[in-house]
Amino acid sequence: MIQLTKMDSLPSASSYGLFEVHDKPANLSQYKHRCFPQCCVRLPTQTKLKVPPIAHKTFDQLPVRDTFVWNNLIHTHLSSGESYLVLSIYEQMLLRGVRPDKRTIPRIITACRLTHCLPFGEQLHAHALKLGLSTDNYVITALIQMYGHLNSADAAKLLFDQSPRENSVAWTLMVKLYMAEDEPSLALHLFNQMVVDSRAKIDPVALGTALKACGRLKSLQEGRNVHEISKKCGLEFDLLVSNSLLKMYMDCGSTEEGRAVFDRMPSKDAISWTSMIGGYVKEGGFNEGLKLFRQMNFEGMKPDSLSIASILPACARVAAHKHGKEIHGYLLRNGTNSNITIQNAVMDMYVKSGSIEYASKIFDEFKERDVVSWTIITMGYSLHGQGIVGFELFQALEQTSSIEIDEPAYFSVLHACTTACMVDEGRFYFGCIRSPKVTTCILMVALLARAGLFEEARLFIEGRQIQHHTEVLRALLDGCRIHQNLMIGNQVIEKLRDLEPLNAENYVLLSNWYAGLAEWDMVNKTRETMKNLGLKPRKACSWIEFQNKVHVFETGDVSHPRSNEMTCKLQCLTSEIEVEEKERKICYSDFIFHDVEEEQECDPIRHSEMLAISFGIISTEAGTTIRVTKNHRVCSNCHNYAKIISQMLKREIILKDPNRFHHFKEGSCSCRDHW
Repeated sequence: MIQLTKMDSLPSASSYGLFEVHDKPANLSQYKHRCFPQCCVRLPTQTKLKVPPIAHKTFDQLPVRDTFVWNNLIHTHLSSGESYLVLSIYEQMLLRGVRPDKRTIPRIITACRLTHCLPFGEQLHAHALKLGLSTDNYVITALIQMYGHLNSADAAKLLFDQSPRENSVAWTLMVKLYMAEDEPSLALHLFNQMVVDSRAKIDPVALGTALKACGRLKSLQEGRNVHEISKKCGLEFDLLVSNSLLKMYMDCGSTEEGRAVFDRMPSKDAISWTSMIGGYVKEGGFNEGLKLFRQMNFEGMKPDSLSIASILPACARVAAHKHGKEIHGYLLRNGTNSNITIQNAVMDMYVKSGSIEYASKIFDEFKERDVVSWTIITMGYSLHGQGIVGFELFQALEQTSSIEIDEPAYFSVLHACTTACMVDEGRFYFGCIRSPKVTTCILMVALLARAGLFEEARLFIEGRQIQHHTEVLRALLDGCRIHQNLMIGNQVIEKLRDLEPLNAENYVLLSNWYAGLAEWDMVNKTRETMKNLGLKPRKACSWIEFQNKVHVFETGDVSHPRSNEMTCKLQCLTSEIEVEEKERKICYSDFIFHDVEEEQECDPIRHSEMLAISFGIISTEAGTTIRVTKNHRVCSNCHNYAKIISQMLKREIILKDPNRFHHFKEGSCSCRDHW
């Protein structure tokens, strides 16, 4: 080894014209670019990148002219993530007169990118030009990547336009840079140019990036075009390309084409299974998603955290609570339950499947909680009618100084205040939200209306200028129903009809309103209008899961094989319930959205939710919790019946409607008869 002890004996680095040696530190104030560290803008002799004395000794032992050894040293530190040290080594390399080559420059440019040193990267660009390395593909690729990350894709494009067309990596890199800047149209346009230019070779990364752009644009036709290109290139069954095709079809809503790709794949990884499962769940194909998840396990592919997160929403339904328990058990057995994201997803699944007790238990067992954990449990208790508990939990969150409360968290506590009808607290937390969205304002209107503060609700709506949002009016209408405010209720229904003249639900509301006032001529007229417009209201239906099969019932349904048993059971129960005739009739001023006439024409015990409850009673053992879902708000009669039945049979009945869970237990409901 050659020992060098004096800097004077080395060739001057400035002889290469690469940089000047200054007696004073350079003025760095001129280099103000985003948040880049100023310490590595230039590398004069008094650089702030301090090198330990031992390192200087190492440099002195390196061969003066052996660029290969210096490149290895640079590569080693770059691979270890010591990017700042790489820049210091480059300084020492130049000071000792070692000439950089085409392997040196790309690595130093990469170090500049990783340390966010754009000005020094620009100097390196000049070094490459002076050394005659600016046309090297590796150097060009490194420069494009640096400019794209530290400046903009357009800046990188200027360099790209001057580079050789056969540099496939540069093409792909530019497409990825446009995607990183959320410009999928430009990314796809550039990819199509790449395809036309026969000098550039299409690789799996380019295809995958282009397919991602198609998915982002929801452009199924463009995705199909890229699919054809992958076939012509013989890359359709490359794992990266196949997974990208699968995700693209899922993102574009074409589950069938996605499944066709999935079935043809010669090999699949966890990403393949996760994309297919997630696609089914996203489109509402919960059963198909669950089947695929079981098949994934059967074929020996161990689900990862993303696979679990993709399937749990399929279990976040009352009818699928057993499947959710199975997956939770799988997580516990395989030790994959420690991830906070997975724990939050499991807790959310239990909340939405009607098991607030399980959700609470999971929350209590958390070793650490983030703001999402608190938001889920607060909203969960609110949805299950326990707004006060949700509110108290949020107060505990406020005392946790390490967690920053965000808007979804404030939304959850506002929801809890609405459920518990805590007006003052609701006003306070609404004021904590800097820029409330319309959905948040709707919640505030619901709170005021449920409390009977209609004048304040009116002023709030006008002040926020949200009177033309139908959901705002529906929230106001809920308060009118609870407080039997017929005058405002009529006005709201008329406004709803004006805003949505082709929404059948609004005509049903109006018809129900007239029926409540015994104005039968107007009822008939409204229904005639609906008929002339070809509007049909959604039929009320309820469903219950039993032995892995979902049983669906419509109002007055007699098609079920056990229909006679169900009717007999209901008749026996109602004969024991002493209810006056007026309480057994449906209250028309209830403002329910489904067709009152449809349910009035049959005995109230033949309503869909009562049929589902009856089926649950005759199909399960005594004491078993009955879980039912309804697509409309539960009517007053059925709500009263469910309370009494829960007391008579000593059973809990969980009935979920579109807005909340009703827990009927020992003769009362968790909603406290405000729903």
